[in-house]
Amino acid sequence: MKLVVGLGNPGKEYENTRHNTGRILVNLIEKKLESQRIKFITPDTFMNNSGREVIKFIKSKKDLKDLVVIYDDIDLPLGKMKISFNRSAGGHRGLASIIRALKSEEFIRIRIGISPATPSGKIKKPKGEKQVINFILGKYKPKELEILKKLSKKVAEAVEVIFKEGKEKAMSLYNG
Repeated sequence: MKLVVGLGNPGKEYENTRHNTGRILVNLIEKKLESQRIKFITPDTFMNNSGREVIKFIKSKKDLKDLVVIYDDIDLPLGKMKISFNRSAGGHRGLASIIRALKSEEFIRIRIGISPATPSGKIKKPKGEKQVINFILGKYKPKELEILKKLSKKVAEAVEVIFKEGKEKAMSLYNG
């Protein structure tokens, strides 16, 4: 079974926050890929316990190869995405939870940028743990949500390429 997971936190108070970017994108791309044989989930656990939900769907190495996790990345500018495979959690606790539960890093991730950037593309991310937490739990402005909506078309295409032509092809097309 092809599985796309959008990371975030459940509940009204977390709707449209930067940390819920994975959930937002999965809800947007699910509509675009309805005809595909893909299961989309947004775990009802909190971010740091995402692995508990994902493990229910992954029963074999083959299932692992058909897993795509979409999540927020503070190290990328808003509106950018990067596909990666078999990498560490990079400090992202939701991803760390999934890696722990699956006992593997061998799955595909689509990292979605959430940080503001200068016109030249330099990321302006917050400094210090408290500022980072406030930033990622902060709500998107309407203009920022529009950027995510536009990006969702590219993310949907990337998911389609991943499942039809493989992760390498998707990385070469979308990691530019």
